Amino acid sequence: MAAVSPFLGNTYWVLRHGKSIPNEKGIIISTMENGVLPEYQLTAEGIHQAELAGELFQVWLKENNIPIENVRIFYSPFSRTKQTAEIVASVLHLPFESSPQCKATVEFRERFFGPSFEFKDHNNIADIWDQDEKDPFLRPEVGGESAADVASRLGNAVETMEKELHGCVVMVVSHGDPLQILQAVLHGISEYKGPADGDFKSRVEAIKVHSTLSHHRRKFALLNGELRQVM
Repeated sequence: MAAVSPFLGNTYWVLRHGKSIPNEKGIIISTMENGVLPEYQLTAEGIHQAELAGELFQVWLKENNIPIENVRIFYSPFSRTKQTAEIVASVLHLPFESSPQCKATVEFRERFFGPSFEFKDHNNIADIWDQDEKDPFLRPEVGGESAADVASRLGNAVETMEKELHGCVVMVVSHGDPLQILQAVLHGISEYKGPADGDFKSRVEAIKVHSTLSHHRRKFALLNGELRQVM
C-alpha cells in the first residue's frame, strides 16, 4: 500500500462531517461543551452525505483490495462528526462503539474560534481566514486557537497514529478548519527537505511556517460530507 510520503507509514483520508444543524442554522458551535450535544448533530441531508461518503470509501477499498481489518476511523468527539463516523462505520460493517478500529480523538475536535464567536453567525469565520492568511500564528481572540495551534495538536495526533499503526488506511472525520490545516501539514511533510533522521514532531515543527499554514482555506477547503484522499 502506498503511503502519503516516505515519512508516513499509513494512507490518510479526510472526511468533513455531513451538513449539521449548526450549518443549517448558520451558527458557530466550536466549544467541546456545546459541540457534543445531540441537538447539534446532522440534518437529514447530512446523514445522506455521510452514507454516500461511506459508499464511496467502500468502493475504493474494494477496488484496491484493502482488507477491512486495515481500516481505522478516527473522529472528533463532536456530535456531528461522531454521527458521521458512525454512519460510515455502518456502511463498512465495522463495529463502532468500543471498537479498536473506530476511535474518538480529542485532537480532531473543531477549531475553537474564541468565546465571543460561539453561537454567532458563521460568516464571521471569513474574517478569521483572512487573518490566517496574514498571520497563521495570531489567535482570533484571547482563548481562541490560531491555525498554528490547531496544526500542533493535529501533528500530535498523527504522530501517535504513526507510532501505533503501520500499513493502515486511516480516515479522519473532523471539521472544516482542522481538516484544511491537517491537509496543509501533511502536504508540508510530504515536501519536507530537512534531515532524514528527524522525528515526526520535529518535521511538523519545521513545516509549521507561514507559507504552509496561511492558505489552508484557499488550498484545502472541503464541502460538507466531502471525502478526500490526502495527497
